Amino acid sequence: MSFTWPWMLLGLVAVPLLVVAYRAQQRRGESRRSELAAMGLVPVGGIPVAGGSPGAAGVSGVGATRDPRRDRLRHLAPLLMLAALTVLLVSLARPTATVAEPRREGTVMLAFDISTSMAAKDLSPTRLDAAKAAARTFVERQPATIRIGVVAFGDSALVSQQPTEDRAEVLAAIDRLTPQGATAVGRGIVSSLSAIAGKPIEVGDEPGAGEEADIGYYGSAAIVLLSDGENTTDPDPLEIADLASTAGVKIYTIGVGSPQGTVLEVDGFQISTALDEDSLRAISETTDGAYYAAADSASLSKVYSSIDLAWTARTQEREVTSWFATAAAILLLLGASVSVLRSGRVV
Repeated sequence: MSFTWPWMLLGLVAVPLLVVAYRAQQRRGESRRSELAAMGLVPVGGIPVAGGSPGAAGVSGVGATRDPRRDRLRHLAPLLMLAALTVLLVSLARPTATVAEPRREGTVMLAFDISTSMAAKDLSPTRLDAAKAAARTFVERQPATIRIGVVAFGDSALVSQQPTEDRAEVLAAIDRLTPQGATAVGRGIVSSLSAIAGKPIEVGDEPGAGEEADIGYYGSAAIVLLSDGENTTDPDPLEIADLASTAGVKIYTIGVGSPQGTVLEVDGFQISTALDEDSLRAISETTDGAYYAAADSASLSKVYSSIDLAWTARTQEREVTSWFATAAAILLLLGASVSVLRSGRVV
């Protein structure tokens, strides 16, 4: 535990001074009672009365006998109030503590196809711009407990934003994407799994490369794959999707483009490109995910509801002044209650 204003703890010096003052007051009271007894005054019910007869002396003898249990209870109320004052003085120093806060959270990786075909204009203004728009809507609708990361894949794949709760960083990573290269959907999924697992995941390009890999289980994570589905490079996306399924990671594929397709001019060559919905559906079905069209933002925004959010405990440094103030109030109330029950007054 630490304190924001540690100098306020100097106020605790008053506590032992109050203890000394209380004991001095008790000693004066005891001395006064002894003097009254010597004068023949008998404390009955705590009120001195006159009485010098032998009967009174007998009563005095009985009244002078003290009950140790009642004597201890006599100090209970002052002790509770002193404890309340001590705790209150500590609270003035604004104590902080490391607190474990349980919460439910999950991770979503946005895997963007940034291949040259994503520059096609069968979606306005381009396929990649349409994918960005769908992703922005998705990000803005996610609850704060979802961490979001960004992967860009073309010939290779790169984690351009590690999973984070900072939506501004995610949106900035999306805005930086530009189309280039071929399409390696499998590598995009591998990089997404690496970001989810927090460690590099290596698979070869040969058939069956992902069959023996064991990356752990991540049921509280999902991948949203935004692509036109035209894979041109190994590894096989379906084999990597099977690896994701084994790890408990669902893949939601977002079809970007039109099934009718279009012709794209690249370096003086005309290339025909069309949305391959069958491939994207097969990837999502392998992991028990779902396929959506890029324009279906309403359905896409519900992806997080299918994620099995996991309970985690995150430690944070929190100010706990309110805890100490509450404890002081409870102790003060108890002390006042005991005092009222014993003597009919608070002090």
